[in-house]
Amino acid sequence: MNVYVVGVGMTKFIKPGRDGNPDYPQMAAQATKRALRDANIPYSSVQVASIGYVYGDSTCGQRALYEVGMSGIPVYNVNNNCSTGSSALHMVTQLLKGGLYDCALALGFEKMEKGSLNMKFPDRTQPLDKIVLKTMEMGEQSTAPFAPQIFGNAGIEHMKKYGTKPEHFALIAYKNHLHSTRNPYSQFRDKYTLQEIITSAKIHGPLTKLQCCPTSDGAAAAIVCTEKFVLQHNLQDQAVQILGITMTTDSEKTFTDQSLMNLAGYEMSKRAAQQVYQQTGVKPSQIGVCELHDCFSANELITYEALGLCEEGKAGDFIDKGYNTYGGRVVVNPSGGLISKGHPLGATGLAQCAELCWQLRGMAEERQVPGLQYALQHNIGLGGACIVALYKKYNTKSGRPRKDQTSNPDILEKLEQQEPKL
Repeated sequence: MNVYVVGVGMTKFIKPGRDGNPDYPQMAAQATKRALRDANIPYSSVQVASIGYVYGDSTCGQRALYEVGMSGIPVYNVNNNCSTGSSALHMVTQLLKGGLYDCALALGFEKMEKGSLNMKFPDRTQPLDKIVLKTMEMGEQSTAPFAPQIFGNAGIEHMKKYGTKPEHFALIAYKNHLHSTRNPYSQFRDKYTLQEIITSAKIHGPLTKLQCCPTSDGAAAAIVCTEKFVLQHNLQDQAVQILGITMTTDSEKTFTDQSLMNLAGYEMSKRAAQQVYQQTGVKPSQIGVCELHDCFSANELITYEALGLCEEGKAGDFIDKGYNTYGGRVVVNPSGGLISKGHPLGATGLAQCAELCWQLRGMAEERQVPGLQYALQHNIGLGGACIVALYKKYNTKSGRPRKDQTSNPDILEKLEQQEPKL
């Protein structure tokens, strides 16, 4: 059964810990209402919801939806580390494909603390203990938090194996910061020179501060439905088909291959991508735009190869030739990616979905990539899970956006202010 995204919405991603920041129910409600507005359907049409967040007490998903409506539908709460949002999307896709429902909500949000991620439950086994210990055993160590050490060491391994230079990682950050200047949702919209990125504070290995994603507050949502629902509600001109979607988790190779890149998810990502290409018959060379999990520039670099966007060991050349941006082979992270847009863990995967749907529908404004046919999503969480999804617009020959359809958050905020308060 074919499954489609017919509405997307998200909040601006903002720096956490500031006075006046909205709480998670308010962020979740704004993203959900924007997705419903985009789909032009009422909340009563939604039959099931899968809601992702990493930091929060049990049943935050239900509490978040209280702000939208209390219709009694099944609500599943999902936590898969940094791949939580796309895990929620994967879940509702399977429910729809199985014929259980016709319309579903995938929602992700996060209200985070300042500073680097840390463990919350020191009195029990940490889920990343095997990955952290193996990284310490095999890789270089520093005083940096565990995440940049894991991904920084993956970058070091790539440098040793293929001759990649520190400048290649910096060029990725330069590109993503530049892309984010066009994205009104981004936490950071500053343009940096390559030299500023290279000389920013050293974190671990080739990574400097401006090559690392920030913690963020934010939410994103998608309305997902069957083809029957699309036709019943005349949504053909805005529906985006999920041609293929797969989730992989760690295999034995994560620990037995003696690879720092595998500890950072390389093999898991490669397996997920291969499964999607097999599902759809689409080749990597056909991808026009990709939202890729660039928690650190090192992860974007190794993932070019995992997704087949370039040959193994050729990521440096891929970057040098500008194949990863506008005018190249594939525009990677037109949103600015995690590095600039921000990374509210539960929301990230659904923000990627929103960006790709806007791109395929021609609604990405200054970020628009021309002539798109296929869009690819990659979202990874250590510990571990990886989701790769491939999208294509349902109706590629026409599109009739309604007057109230826009991806611009400033316009949406004005529309929301005009709505009557309940």
